[in-house]
Amino acid sequence: MNLVARLIRPFDPAEGPPPQAILPFMRWALRGAERAILLAFAVTFVTGISELVAARFTGWVIDQTAVVEQGAFWETFWPVVIVGVAFFLVIRPLIFVMDAGVTSILLGPNLYPMVLARLNQHTLGHSMQFFENDFAGRLSQKALQTARALTDLVIEVSDVVVYSVAMFIGAFILMLMIDARLLLVFVVWAVFYAAALRYFIPRVQKRSKARAGARTQVTGQVVDIYSNIAAVKLFARDADEDSATRAALDAYRDRSLEFGTLSAVFRMVLMTLGGVLPLFAILGALWLWSAGSATAGDIAMTAMITTRLSMLTNRLGRVAMSIFTNIGEVEDGIGTLTPEHGITDRPNAQSIVPQGAIRFDAVSFGYGRATQALTDFDLTISEGERVALVGASGAGKSTVVSLLLRLYDVEKGRITLGGTDIRDVTQIALRTDISVVRQETSMFNRSAMENIRYGRPEASEEEVFEAARRASAHSFILGLTDHRGRTGYAAHLGERGVKLSGGQRQRIALARAILKDAPILVLDEATSALDSEVEAEIQSALEQVMQGKTVLAIAHRLSTIASMDRIVVMDDGGIVEVGTHDALLAKGGLYARYWDRQSGGFIGTEAAE
Repeated sequence: MNLVARLIRPFDPAEGPPPQAILPFMRWALRGAERAILLAFAVTFVTGISELVAARFTGWVIDQTAVVEQGAFWETFWPVVIVGVAFFLVIRPLIFVMDAGVTSILLGPNLYPMVLARLNQHTLGHSMQFFENDFAGRLSQKALQTARALTDLVIEVSDVVVYSVAMFIGAFILMLMIDARLLLVFVVWAVFYAAALRYFIPRVQKRSKARAGARTQVTGQVVDIYSNIAAVKLFARDADEDSATRAALDAYRDRSLEFGTLSAVFRMVLMTLGGVLPLFAILGALWLWSAGSATAGDIAMTAMITTRLSMLTNRLGRVAMSIFTNIGEVEDGIGTLTPEHGITDRPNAQSIVPQGAIRFDAVSFGYGRATQALTDFDLTISEGERVALVGASGAGKSTVVSLLLRLYDVEKGRITLGGTDIRDVTQIALRTDISVVRQETSMFNRSAMENIRYGRPEASEEEVFEAARRASAHSFILGLTDHRGRTGYAAHLGERGVKLSGGQRQRIALARAILKDAPILVLDEATSALDSEVEAEIQSALEQVMQGKTVLAIAHRLSTIASMDRIVVMDDGGIVEVGTHDALLAKGGLYARYWDRQSGGFIGTEAAE
């Protein structure tokens, strides 16, 4: 294990972003494992040579028995026989054990986590837009597929390709020692073999890549359905989703048939070539023996080597298909996972967030489209001030929050915090100083304790309990039980918190934000899923939490933000009104119309009309 630790450190981070060409990407993904891979290649090479030593020893024994008188062989060659016995019973098995060990202990268990960890680290650094433009299931499948394919590729090259190279080099040397004319058979055969590889391998690689892409589409489709199974059931779309899955499967089947047909022809060609080699090599050795240029031992050695090479070429053909299949899958993964990050930290970005006012300075943003979500947006929020954003759906409120958190970068203008452009602060530092409670709460399929502690991992259990009490979540958490019998704070919440009601999820999200205790608090419809009684209870807790913090709140339920220091009314990506609740009502403008028209305390989309 110490040797493994010295040769491969699977969780060392990669240097820089992953390249998008196959060979540079492989170097990036495997950097740090070079010594281990070279050791594996060397051991495999020695393993191949040991096969030739066995064949050469067998040929020598046959030749000596032909020239030594009966009964005199053991007396003359007993030291050589002892060496041979030691080779076959000790040295050769030990070499094969080492060969198996470098594959199953050194390479396999370490390369896969190394590649996957590096891909995962890079993927996590992508912007929100990257994840919004793809399936979560497809992305995860690509990462797993790429890590597995690259690991298999290295192991197959070590186990078969290097072994084959050793066998062919050694066989050429041994044939040359018998008679140079015997090499002609190998040269002619090698030309045909190389031609077959050159013809089939690019085609195998292309069809493998197409099959890999079709497979991940199936995975993405299935994961998308299962992730939204409630909508599928509620809208009775089972048959439609089944049809869509079958269409994706049909495309995958077509690509698989194309790949399988080509693979079958390729293997047939290699089988034929594999059978030709020992036939003509043995015939050539027999012809040399009849001409007095070869011995019986040479014939036996040629038969052993060429038969072994024949079997090896068939295996090499299968592995060649697998190797280029894996290369195709790696290329497919590279195309999806390795684009440059859309949002990056500037050089020398500071890791300490300045305290002070938040200022949106002539900010425009349109998600890369011609239609603007924000246009020349100007807003200053003083340190410790509580500001609410109000407006109909599509007014740009959530865009303001997303830009503040640098989930997207502004397209024009800038956002400053304490006078410093937030792009001059690291993303980690910026988001560490902001607590967020969103309408769509994020829950992990982990315990309630882990979900709340996500806001501050080092928090004690008592601090978690206190945060839950302040968010009115403690009582219902104590009553939780999951399918494995875990209860209370140890109970797991299910994927995306599906075992909880909307109100329960929001209360856990509030507890998480309370525990984090960041100087800036963002509330994006934080109480939208709560009933009136629980909302009133939470509202008093929020009043305490907001003390001394800079608060930016979004709400359709206007009663929840009536006590804010300022209310900013937005419409069509800009600010149309600013003031306190009472001042805006007295003004009789858009906010007053919202207040008059809301039903059940919410702004309807028709209120903007």
